[in-house]
Amino acid sequence: MFTTRPELRGTLGMVASTHWLASASGMAVLEAGGNAFDAAVAAGFVLQVVEPHLNGPGGEVPIVAYTADRGAPLVVNGQGPAPAAASIAHFSELGLDLVPGTGLLPACVPGAFDAWMALLLEGGTFRLGEVMKYAIGYAAGGYPVVPGITEAVEDVRHLFQTEWADSAGLYLAPHGAPRPGTLFKNPTLAATYARIVAEAQALTNEREGQIEAARDAFYDGFVAEAIESYCADNEVMDTSGKRHGGLLTGGDMSRWRASIEDPLTFDYHGYTVCKTGPWGQGPVFLQQLSLLDGFDVVSMDDVELIHTVVECAKLAFGDREAGLVRGSCIRRRTHRRFARHRLRRGAPDPGGG
Repeated sequence: MFTTRPELRGTLGMVASTHWLASASGMAVLEAGGNAFDAAVAAGFVLQVVEPHLNGPGGEVPIVAYTADRGAPLVVNGQGPAPAAASIAHFSELGLDLVPGTGLLPACVPGAFDAWMALLLEGGTFRLGEVMKYAIGYAAGGYPVVPGITEAVEDVRHLFQTEWADSAGLYLAPHGAPRPGTLFKNPTLAATYARIVAEAQALTNEREGQIEAARDAFYDGFVAEAIESYCADNEVMDTSGKRHGGLLTGGDMSRWRASIEDPLTFDYHGYTVCKTGPWGQGPVFLQQLSLLDGFDVVSMDDVELIHTVVECAKLAFGDREAGLVRGSCIRRRTHRRFARHRLRRGAPDPGGG
């Protein structure tokens, strides 16, 4: 059957991502002799450049992986914590009962950079500069703008113009939001990553030493200093309707590093499913599988299957909201009975969702 999305097969390896330039960069690493972890890190950093509306150096990365050397799956916890000063008492002093969804107050330790470094150190073979050169190249030389970038910048145009001068200078100058298909550059990000690589290479020739030096440059060096300075010296409007400064400090960043953990698992019909710990969404999915394990989903028609999956998802997410995701087997059995009861009655979600 003809299709515009033909089946692809590879003898060397394959890379899939949400952007073709990231996939191409990962494939280039494989073709140059790198392994899957080298390719993943290279692709991950390229995504920070070419999809700034979706992720970036200030974000987080949960990673589930498997290495032949380890012989078991692993999880990289790339979720940075909240600043030490982000206490209930502090927000109460500000007259806030919720952490604003925008602005500087909700900023956590950026976990993405160290998560990729931890993965490169654990399973990679390439040097720091070999995996980061693609992201640096696209940031410095330019990449084609996708429509999502234009739409995202247009949505926050006023906010950039009134509160985020640096972002306005990058994404709105000189003629407004970058247009789809045009070549766009991010020289500041290119210079930042190039400086990290240069500082690491100046300190040592060892692969592992360069990776550790890069981590130090980000979390103990000039990047952490710049973040602390910006949070301390600026106040921006957030969803509270007021301007606030940030709480994130260099100390917060220095105290944190991405960790490598065992995954949480659940055996479902012959498959062992691996997910992150409760710092991510992992336990919610495993609880959904636990609930579904009590149903004969194979024999269901489409409508019944969708309804069953949705009802189990509601229960699992309800437990997440209540902080009870890691409930007992008794709780899971109770949920299964409750799910069957709701399915038989066609009852609506108690929360109206």
